[in-house]
Amino acid sequence: MKTEELILYRDFQDRGLLNDMVWLMESDQEVLHETEKLRGLLYGCMRRLLEMAGKYGFYGNLWHCYLTDLLVNDENSYSRACEIRGPVEGSVNRAALHDIVLFKELYDYDYADLADRLGVRDFDLMLSYEGNPQESRIYNTRIRDRICGLAQRFRTADTPEEMKNMLTDFYREYGVGRFGLHKAFRIVGEERETVIEPILNIAHVKLSDLIGYDLQKQKLIENTEAFVSGRRANNCLLFGDAGTGKSSCIKAIANAYYERGLRIIEIYKHQFKCLNDVIAQIKNRNYKFIIYMDDLSFEEFEVEYKYLKAVIEGGLEKKPQNVLIYATSNRRHLIRESFKDKAERDEELHTNDTVQEKLSLVSRFGVTIYFGSPDKQLFEEIVEGLARRSGIELPKEELFLQANRWELSHGGLSGRTAQQFVDYLLGKG
Repeated sequence: MKTEELILYRDFQDRGLLNDMVWLMESDQEVLHETEKLRGLLYGCMRRLLEMAGKYGFYGNLWHCYLTDLLVNDENSYSRACEIRGPVEGSVNRAALHDIVLFKELYDYDYADLADRLGVRDFDLMLSYEGNPQESRIYNTRIRDRICGLAQRFRTADTPEEMKNMLTDFYREYGVGRFGLHKAFRIVGEERETVIEPILNIAHVKLSDLIGYDLQKQKLIENTEAFVSGRRANNCLLFGDAGTGKSSCIKAIANAYYERGLRIIEIYKHQFKCLNDVIAQIKNRNYKFIIYMDDLSFEEFEVEYKYLKAVIEGGLEKKPQNVLIYATSNRRHLIRESFKDKAERDEELHTNDTVQEKLSLVSRFGVTIYFGSPDKQLFEEIVEGLARRSGIELPKEELFLQANRWELSHGGLSGRTAQQFVDYLLGKG
């Protein structure tokens, strides 16, 4: 089996380990003539498999996990067509099956026999590896378990067709590549290239964890539900006082709708020039994307808001239906106004046009949700809920007395202040 014979599944980032293992497999008949060379190569492959296990957290048969990782991450015409949707028709299925036939040969080949003939000790480590909690710097446990679980299911496939069906089901349920396995992403600006990079650890916040603001959460849920269901939805602006849970709501939405194909891409205003490149990379994918802008606001001298307006309004090309923009801000109108905008009429004949241009950005958000600072009663409800959730057993009267003292010198009434107070109590032990 030659890796050069692959049709779709061939553009892997690191093919070195695959090529070496295939070479070992095909050199099986030459064991007696090149024992030392093959033994050294197999030991080297073992080291790379162990490094992979430490990096990704894999366990069980590491060789099978490696092959599975290649299959679930390779973005090609077949895997992209199947992501979220499932089986597709057409000749591409024949090309995919051709490649899976070759991959099944690799799954079925018994490297343990080769290791025995070469005198390579401890190869059984590769076949039943036990990980530890400190491993995995790339995948979280959820992603790791899905890949290792698929690798185990592949072993039960009697035919390449069964193996292909299992892989297609995985694409339908989880997607493919970076967008399939991860919830959230950031923009990494590289010279002449816009890279969408996964955020490896996103806070696992649930909407039910956020106490209060039920109307605000419901409005956000309704808009997001319409979006992921394929109905018309609006760009959304969450604005209001600091520390009221606006950003936490967006994180909670990312967690709640991930299983239904929603992905979040965080972008900062200095990166707005990259927006068109970002949209070009995601517009033809089968996921729903929210482009997320946290703490959005502009000073008088900043003109990046014009890039944002252009993207929201769309130029000659229609904005993709699988993309929405969600933003949070402490400002209702996003762009700072000053009396200069209204008073210095001698410098510009159409001052009102300038003011309206700055204020018009917010009108591009069809849904605006206000988050105000909680009153004392709601603040105490938030404190009580967070304290009980954290196992703090102070009497209610004492808890509220300390919380009210805390907020007077730590930023006033807000959910953030309540969380900081509870963290303070936890730190005291």
